[in-house]
Amino acid sequence: MERSGQDRRSTVGIWVGHLPGPLALLNRFSITRYLMASIVSLAFDVALFMVLVAFASDPGWASAAGYSAGVVIHWLISSSFVFPGKTRQGAALQLQRIGFVATAILGLGITVSIVSGLTEVGVLPVVAKGVAVLVSFFAVYLTRKFGVFR
Repeated sequence: MERSGQDRRSTVGIWVGHLPGPLALLNRFSITRYLMASIVSLAFDVALFMVLVAFASDPGWASAAGYSAGVVIHWLISSSFVFPGKTRQGAALQLQRIGFVATAILGLGITVSIVSGLTEVGVLPVVAKGVAVLVSFFAVYLTRKFGVFR
């Protein structure tokens, strides 16, 4: 696949864009690309969370560790696939990374607060994590779309 000077999509974005019919719509909107990136990073997040909880870690700390691992994965996907052509260079890239980390801290705070609070009142850790995922997904997506990758 050849990339034109006008095409800001990543190689993965171009590949997804060439999928047949409805599947190509996955690449059309940043929210769907963000959802796909979130699913991949969430898989890493939840896997680490569940392993740590299985080894009797505190659910709050386990959610922090899982979320942190997911953030690293999400940066790699977001900067190349979700918001193609929006990644800065030089000093601006460092500021963008700081903004990304700041939104990750926002999401981490939301996640840990919800998981800790809900498990304190007897909600199963995996259910608490699910609630936290939904709330933090939308909060972080909006701040990244309109702040970090504008």
